[in-house]
Amino acid sequence: MRNLITDRKKDAKSVKIKKNKDNVKFKVGYSLYLYTYLFITDKEKVQKLKQSLPPGLAVNELK
Repeated sequence: MRNLITDRKKDAKSVKIKKNKDNVKFKVGYSLYLYTYLFITDKEKVQKLKQSLPPGLAVNELK
């Protein structure tokens, strides 16, 4: 979780939040790569992490 919060590179463009039955994945899209950072099973942590995302990123929630 630390990597996603502290890794605020300038070339980050979007965050995709993919929800499954068991977990939630946060995928961050940079100019060249797409990184999958987290597999979270706790719903409270997911909400806290959504609120801590930088305001300039486009957030897409996939189900």
